[in-house]
Amino acid sequence: MADILQIGEHKIGIGQRVKLELPVASLYSDIDVTMPVEVIRARKPGPTLFISAAIHGDELNGIEIVRRLLLQKSFKLSKGTLIAVPVVNVHGLLNQSRYLPDRRDLNRSFPGSAKGSLAGRLAHLFLNEIVHKCDYGIDLHTGAIHRSNYPQVRANLADEETQMLARAFGVPVLLNSDLRDGSLRQIAAEEGTKILLYEAGQALRFDELSIRAGIKGIMNVMVQLGMLPPRKRSKTDRIEPFVAYSSSWVRASTSGMVRDLKKLGQRVKKGEVLAEICSPNGSFIEPIVATRSGIIIGKQNIPLVQEGSAMYHVANFEQVGDVVEHIEQLNDAFQSEGEMLDIE
Repeated sequence: MADILQIGEHKIGIGQRVKLELPVASLYSDIDVTMPVEVIRARKPGPTLFISAAIHGDELNGIEIVRRLLLQKSFKLSKGTLIAVPVVNVHGLLNQSRYLPDRRDLNRSFPGSAKGSLAGRLAHLFLNEIVHKCDYGIDLHTGAIHRSNYPQVRANLADEETQMLARAFGVPVLLNSDLRDGSLRQIAAEEGTKILLYEAGQALRFDELSIRAGIKGIMNVMVQLGMLPPRKRSKTDRIEPFVAYSSSWVRASTSGMVRDLKKLGQRVKKGEVLAEICSPNGSFIEPIVATRSGIIIGKQNIPLVQEGSAMYHVANFEQVGDVVEHIEQLNDAFQSEGEMLDIE
């Protein structure tokens, strides 16, 4: 671990805890926009981990996860360095939008360029000032607008160490996810930084279970890396995750209004009715059936669909019943562990 960590113009020494701002492109009004960063460095050498949220500006759960994590009175690193970035896409947050003002998706714009588009410049800044200085990363996401995701970790589970960290996170569903061109995970993997992507909740909303699971998961990973001291095991620590190597979306066969019959986290069997699509005047009712057995890990929330709309995201498992039991344990555990966070 280097004695001095430099981020932008800021130099952070061993044992320091510093809040800083990285300059980003200004607004039309000539008001400067900056990316908030908090760096915590222990006195003992160890790994460097970043936590990032709001790469998509309307995904708010991660911002609250980072805020609560850093406010815990007992949150003290044993070794290594933590770099927390609660809002990466500041422009998107200001506009309550997934995208940047140039309508580009930041998570498809890596590695970017210092002289490229607005999205490319922001990607280049975040990659070079934060990601390339880290050994590991946890990137926090939610479902898109009008869609919810059940707490899950997506990662390259073919990598042994990445799978170990994903299991340590402590949610019941792990999804082996291929690297997408232009994504943060893809570029980081090329440089040797191992990243977990935590998906939970929906855009523009806080979801308490998702937030609690995210905080606990980050802490579990940091304990696994030796960055935090071991803690007393809780109910959620005893949840053994299940790995899904495939998933699929069930799409609307027609347009109309939706009556949901299944919820997030529920077990479904192939051929089972998930929802009914109805016409506003009652002239038809179209059942939507599961194409494969599994667990619902994502679904749309708005009760209106166009033909072909993605409605239910199903992770495919062989032992579906066991996964459902673990999901119920997670729900019960986090409902009863409100005292787990010692923040003011």
